[in-house]
This record gives sequence, structure tokens and C-alpha cells, in this order.
Amino acid sequence: MPTPIPCLIFKWNRLFLGMQITLIAIGKTDKSELEQLISVYEKRLKHYIKFQMEIIPDIKNRKNLSESQQKEKEGELILAQLQPTDTLILLDEKGKQYTSMDFSQFLQKKMNSGIKNLVLAIGGPYGFSDTVYSKSAGKISLSKMTFSHQMVRLFIVEQIYRGFTILRNEPYHHQ
Repeated sequence: MPTPIPCLIFKWNRLFLGMQITLIAIGKTDKSELEQLISVYEKRLKHYIKFQMEIIPDIKNRKNLSESQQKEKEGELILAQLQPTDTLILLDEKGKQYTSMDFSQFLQKKMNSGIKNLVLAIGGPYGFSDTVYSKSAGKISLSKMTFSHQMVRLFIVEQIYRGFTILRNEPYHHQ
């Protein structure tokens, strides 16, 4: 007769693997060091949830576009990545701020709600278009400080990983 611990682990993984998290970002990362660090957390996340990162190429001739035109074009590209059943959350300076513990509970609630794909989007240098804001289910802010969009990728991937280690009661996070 199998021991109950492997059964519990199987159920936990099965429950968490039911949802996917997709991170959408505009433009490639210029720094290979950042790419390497992001890759470390992407690999770690595979033990908890299906995770993918979608990089939308920078808009060509963006220097010839106004701020609003650039946001509109980037917004069209972001929305083109979405499926009708996706839940879009924007990483936005005016979003709700969470502690790491609260963010882990946010992830748990999203998984419990039956969402198939939680999409977190990092906008371009001017943020999001009104159309993208209207399609989103919420906004998250990582800090009141401003970070480069490349750094935000690392920070959010690490926080997703941290959130799952908190939910699993693993020793990565310290209070």
C-alpha cells in the first residue's frame, strides 16, 4: 500500500499544474546576465507550474511614433497574444502592491478559481494603451520605485517562484 506523502505531493502538483502562467514583455533583454538569472528562475518554476515567457519584438520605427501611437501598437501586439479564456494582469506602477506572502495568496486564489492561463504583462516604456487597460482583470505594482522593464522581468519571475515556495512551505522565503 503506497504511503500517503507521495499521494499528497501528486495531488498538489496536479492541482498547481492545472494553471499556466505566461509573462508577456515588450522587447528583448539587452543584458545576458539578466537573461541568465531569469532562466534560473524559469527552470525552478517548472517544478511548480507551467510557465512561459513571450517576448514581443520592439516596434520598428518607434522613434517616428508618438507616445500614444507606440502604446496603441504595443497594445495590439499584447492583445494578439491572448486567448479568450486568459486572465490578463498588468504590471503597472499604479497597480496593487503585495508583500511576498500576499502575492503567494494571490496566486493561490487564481489557481483555486480555475483559471487556465494567468497572463502577466509588462508594457513598453510608456505603459499600456487604454484598450489593454480595459481588457485587464487587474494591475500589480512591484514597488513605488521605477525599474527598467528588463529588471521587472527578473523581479516578477523571482516573486512567482518565491510565491510557490511559500505555498509549499519550503525554506526559500524568510519572514
